Amino acid sequence: MNRRSFLSTAATVAGAAAMAPLLSACGGGSTKKAGANTREGLKAALPTYAPNAGAVKPDMVPVRGGSDAATDPGFLSYPAAPPTSVSGVPGKGGSYTAVTPLWGTAPPVGNSFYQALNKVLGVELSMKPADGINYNTIVPTMTAAEKLPDWINLPSWWNSNFNTGGLVGSQLADLTPYLSGDNVKKYPNLAALPTGAWQNGVWGDKLYGIPCFSTSFGVPGATFYRRDVLEARGITADQVTSADDLMNLGKELTDAKRGVWAFDDVWVYLQTAWNVPMNWRIDNGKLVHMFETQEFLEAVDWHYRLATSGCMHPDALAGDVANGSTRFYSGKTLIAGGGLGAWNLSDHQSGIAADQNYRRGAFNAVSADGRSTPVVYMGAAASMISYLNASLKPAQIEELLAVANYLAAPYGTAEYTLISFGVEGVHHTRVNGVPTFTEEGKKDVQATTFPFLAAPASVISNPGGEQVTRDYTSWAAANVRFLTKPPFWGMNFSMPQALATAAAAPNVNDTLKDCYHGKKKVSDVQDAIASWRSGPGGRLKQWMTDNVLDKYGTGQ
Repeated sequence: MNRRSFLSTAATVAGAAAMAPLLSACGGGSTKKAGANTREGLKAALPTYAPNAGAVKPDMVPVRGGSDAATDPGFLSYPAAPPTSVSGVPGKGGSYTAVTPLWGTAPPVGNSFYQALNKVLGVELSMKPADGINYNTIVPTMTAAEKLPDWINLPSWWNSNFNTGGLVGSQLADLTPYLSGDNVKKYPNLAALPTGAWQNGVWGDKLYGIPCFSTSFGVPGATFYRRDVLEARGITADQVTSADDLMNLGKELTDAKRGVWAFDDVWVYLQTAWNVPMNWRIDNGKLVHMFETQEFLEAVDWHYRLATSGCMHPDALAGDVANGSTRFYSGKTLIAGGGLGAWNLSDHQSGIAADQNYRRGAFNAVSADGRSTPVVYMGAAASMISYLNASLKPAQIEELLAVANYLAAPYGTAEYTLISFGVEGVHHTRVNGVPTFTEEGKKDVQATTFPFLAAPASVISNPGGEQVTRDYTSWAAANVRFLTKPPFWGMNFSMPQALATAAAAPNVNDTLKDCYHGKKKVSDVQDAIASWRSGPGGRLKQWMTDNVLDKYGTGQ
């Protein structure tokens, strides 16, 4: 069981949103909007990092890179005797409501798993999972009526929809007095979360959010390949060192007569090979948008040529995303871009069900020319952020933070086991040492319900699929040195709704999508960019310069 696996579903909703700054659009009304964070204010608001000395020792220890980057630890087996990380009962009998997004089937209300958790937590926490697909429309209805639950998860890629920057301090509680600096040491499991993840919950120099599924290896995704198929033909990932290598490989692998095309969609995660900025670049002290760069046009040109080369699956060219995994599992496509949440035990099981030799691999970061040092821009250290209601009293906030500390217990602990698998003998049993759901567990336990309120730092663990863990951690260790923070990394700021729309650049991105699917030409993308730059793009750039860059810098 790997709680990171929810990302493979959430990424379908968020797309490349993990690669965007954490902005919030300003809505109507008189709510004060939080400004960006100052360097000094951010430092004062952030919790002190303190590693958890009682955590289970990993089989693959983290490998450090630059820019505060480090790989997630890897575990090849689940602890036979899970240690305890929390003493006593965290709650004091309070009753609270909680809303989280859920991509899947909601468990029965008041089920045995919820009852077991509430007993151990010492609170009556009424969980109300909401449809993840429509979550961005459900939450604004609550905020408009000022009827938020006591605890809610607000995924950062929807900050603009939620107007999170307008909710902090009015509807969302300020946690700075409870968690900043050494205050967090009252909650050791929360103190063990990466500093960068906490940054995503800071607005206007005050801490409001609790990070879930945090990581110091915030790579949005990778270009995957069918390792079993390529290696059977004597092809290894290290043979691909440039964009030309990849194009030539595509021509070698494509056999349309047999129904095999080398490529599915690869644009989103491959564009960085040309050193395309993650939204913005600073050139001689001035902002340059990714659309304004020569590297962007070169990347678009290559992907247009790919789309018209005959090496991309026809369904991918038609924009069929839903069946991409099926094409990959069946060997109809051999190379595809995707979020790292897809590289897990569930993927392995689905793959071998289609082909017993199935093995996922990922190409190492490459530069398009094959000579430059590759650059991989770090995505958010945490995209799932939970918040407490501002109407709660201090004692209630402290009670829920104690609950959050329990929910953030490290991988393999007794608390983690209960949260992830439920009660042993009721919701799970051990099969070859691995916690495995019973029928009741399959029905009641949702490993992405309570952890969307608080969760430990991510790990790589796929009991029963140890090769997946070895492959993933090996790839991560080889690529962590290329990670670097883009401008405005981890910065939260509020911008007018019209400019949030300008940042999304729907007309440019729709044209771009048609181009890398071969339906429109690069010149069409250039025309769309020219129109965007002369109107909303120009206003966006000026606003970012005046309200973020000139006032707060780049955050680096």
